[in-house]
Amino acid sequence: MSELSKGSAGSVNKGLEKVQVALKWDPSPLGEPTVDLDIIAGAYAAEEPYGPPVYLVHFDSRSPDGTITLTRDSRNGQGFGVDEAMTLELYRMAPSFTRVVVGVAIQQGEGRRTFGGVSNSSVQVLNGYTELARDDFGRVAGATAATVAEFLRDESGVWEFREFLRGHDTDPGSFARTMGERNP
Repeated sequence: MSELSKGSAGSVNKGLEKVQVALKWDPSPLGEPTVDLDIIAGAYAAEEPYGPPVYLVHFDSRSPDGTITLTRDSRNGQGFGVDEAMTLELYRMAPSFTRVVVGVAIQQGEGRRTFGGVSNSSVQVLNGYTELARDDFGRVAGATAATVAEFLRDESGVWEFREFLRGHDTDPGSFARTMGERNP
């Protein structure tokens, strides 16, 4: 897979209440440094939806109100199935939040790592059992981090998913601060 694929019906992307972002990758070959990918979510206020995030959820944490939770965290990609997962309970978020951006960053502990060098990496966005998107990071193979999902709340309070795949060449800390900026 090399393109972010959306659900087949446009209405599947609207009226979202609870979504999951799931991340998978293969562990490093024996003798090579461990690869660690992390899901990061930023919540943005209505008065500044493209400014700095009000809060971030990453690295084994949850939002202050409990609406965004990292439910599974891997530091090496070992195991079967999903390695990292984050649940977003959009319906419970305060009305002051109108945008949530989710990204994936590669920890850069032992040299520069890009998505092209991570075996079998993929991200999936689910609304219940319905797949909203899936990607293998092929379009951002030279990046060290990538935004993977954007959720927007309209004036009536309805949450919508939008494709938002964009590669970044930065460390996880800088990425977390800038991942929700407008596309250049």
